[in-house]
Amino acid sequence: MREDQAEFLAHWKPRARAAWRTALDLVLPPQTLDGGPRPLAGGFSAETWSRIHFLDGPVCDGCGAPFAYATGERCPACLAQPHAFDAARAACLYDETSREPILQLKHADRLDLAPLFARWISRAARELVEAADAVVPVPLHPFRLLTRRYNQAAEIARPLCAMTGTPYLPGVLQRRRPTPTQAGRSGSGRRRNVAGAFSVPPAARAKVQGRRILLIDDVLTTGATADACARAFKTAGAARVDLAVVARVQAADGLTI
Repeated sequence: MREDQAEFLAHWKPRARAAWRTALDLVLPPQTLDGGPRPLAGGFSAETWSRIHFLDGPVCDGCGAPFAYATGERCPACLAQPHAFDAARAACLYDETSREPILQLKHADRLDLAPLFARWISRAARELVEAADAVVPVPLHPFRLLTRRYNQAAEIARPLCAMTGTPYLPGVLQRRRPTPTQAGRSGSGRRRNVAGAFSVPPAARAKVQGRRILLIDDVLTTGATADACARAFKTAGAARVDLAVVARVQAADGLTI
């Protein structure tokens, strides 16, 4: 291809693509992901956007809990009982607004929501993503994966890696025994439920040793699952393990529950 042809294509190809998208929107108007009124752009309706509590302000460096003002320190819960992971960030709070789309991705085959959540995480956990040597989704046990057919954490992690260029290593962490659901369990019950449930296979340890791992999950509640994953990675020689999630639960006092 001649240089003048390459310049012509480079100039007009993005414009042709934009014109095609505009024409397609006229024929098939974009719909909101939450079923609300037609959006100005793809995604949630304006009403839903306004009700999502994004964590844009200062947060605890350890668990990502929101702070009223920047302190550069960790919250009392993290100081009293440090997590096995080194730092965590969440894109938003888990509440009545964010809960529905997250559950739709997890249980209702709404895989179209995964790239949106990946973009949220790329902003909220930017410093963790930039520092990571690899991104790993919290794995499902093979039996759970068979019944659910996909891992929601993996569906978020893949587009996150595609947009940031961070290596994606889904097979280096395994859930070696099935665990009952964490829902409805106390903090200590959750920790007992996942104790020893994760491991790094011997063949994968070379990919982990000395590296900074970024775990991806949908929701952070007590941190018990992420702690169990982090311990498995550090036992295998990982230098650091961070966590990024779509949403985190918050207690009335502002601390992790």
